[in-house]
Amino acid sequence: MQHYVGQSARAGSSNHIGGALRRAVVAAGVVIGASLMFASSAYASGIEQLKAFVAQVHSARGDFVQKEVKAPKAAQGASGAIPTLPTTGTSSGTFMFARPGKFIWSYEKPYQQLLQADGDTLYVYDKDLNQVTERKLGNALGASPAAILFGSNDLDKNFTLHDAGVKDGIDWLELIPKAKDTQFQRVGIGFRDGNLQAMELHDVFGNVTLLTFSNIQKNPPMPADQFKFTMPKGADVISG
Repeated sequence: MQHYVGQSARAGSSNHIGGALRRAVVAAGVVIGASLMFASSAYASGIEQLKAFVAQVHSARGDFVQKEVKAPKAAQGASGAIPTLPTTGTSSGTFMFARPGKFIWSYEKPYQQLLQADGDTLYVYDKDLNQVTERKLGNALGASPAAILFGSNDLDKNFTLHDAGVKDGIDWLELIPKAKDTQFQRVGIGFRDGNLQAMELHDVFGNVTLLTFSNIQKNPPMPADQFKFTMPKGADVISG
């Protein structure tokens, strides 16, 4: 199964889940300009704040804006904020998730595409083509950036975590996948006062995916069948 590392989200319907969310979250999927508020305790490091996020936020919903950029070599070795870079694509939409492995990631502009997982199967729906690609989710989240938002809380199993200091008032940490076959070199995440602020997905080709999130609700009530996928009428189905 090919990785989701295409330059456009439409290419994601034939790629792997990690890159699909690199284009998003999907990606890494992530600059997350978020209002995820935790208990009003002080966090000493980016790692502690990330672990609090994973432990406390079991589900969430919100909006996102995603930008794809090409990182110059000088920027690839540094953690923290990415300098001004040429944007190769911008998209936006909504998302919701419930750990582990249930999520709906919906691109709305400039085109419509849906990534949805019910805990067992990943469905990628291209509305323009009326085509659905379905694959077993399995361990696909594993060491992908998607695991940070949508997976279980075993980050230490799949990533090596390093605190990366403070920049512009944001506490940064860096996650390096332990798996050798991942398409991602590293993921940078920034927190401020317990709020998740930023996430950057760096792939092996030097591309960076940045996401900004807004209107986030943590642990909202969700129906039991919230993540059950309904096959669109007349859609072509491709099994991966």
